[in-house]
Amino acid sequence: MAARIFLFVGHPRTTSLSHGMADAYQRGAERAGAEIRRMHLSDMAFDPDLTEGYHSRKTLEPCLEEWRENTLWAGHLVWAYPQWWGGMPAKMKGVIDRSFLPGFAMRYHDKGPWWDRLLAGRSADILMTSDAPPLWDALTYHRAAKNQVERTVLNFAGVKPVRTLQFGTIKGAPEARISKWLKQVEARGETMAQKRA
Repeated sequence: MAARIFLFVGHPRTTSLSHGMADAYQRGAERAGAEIRRMHLSDMAFDPDLTEGYHSRKTLEPCLEEWRENTLWAGHLVWAYPQWWGGMPAKMKGVIDRSFLPGFAMRYHDKGPWWDRLLAGRSADILMTSDAPPLWDALTYHRAAKNQVERTVLNFAGVKPVRTLQFGTIKGAPEARISKWLKQVEARGETMAQKRA
């Protein structure tokens, strides 16, 4: 059975290195026979504000319904986005806030602080770009953006394992370095398509 991969480009612009990373990953995965579904944050129109938290529900816009459907369909998730101010772009965070709701991503127990992880059985790759060099990010900020997406979002919902591939410094990176990163991402796509088949 072919691997089922949902690629989500979480950059709010219509063109970016995040898009290029997703293209490279898709090439590798399709070469290994994977089925791909793909969405771009830049195409999504929705209210990103979870105004009332979990106290009342907003009706999900069609793009969020599609995003959730693709997440449930996939065995492997790939999110490509830039690290901005130690985390994901605000509009991308809005997708998570509005979509990862009780009954979809998790179910809290009536008694006690525990929960069921409703997206268990899936794995994920994070393709994160940053202007901070990854080593500096690790030493100075303790990989805050990596911890956010891996531990407090995906692991919380049961998605494991999650691997974050962080690329930087993006600003001023020569073409040869970018080409090397894209080849690395393409190889990762092929490998994961084979593993998840």
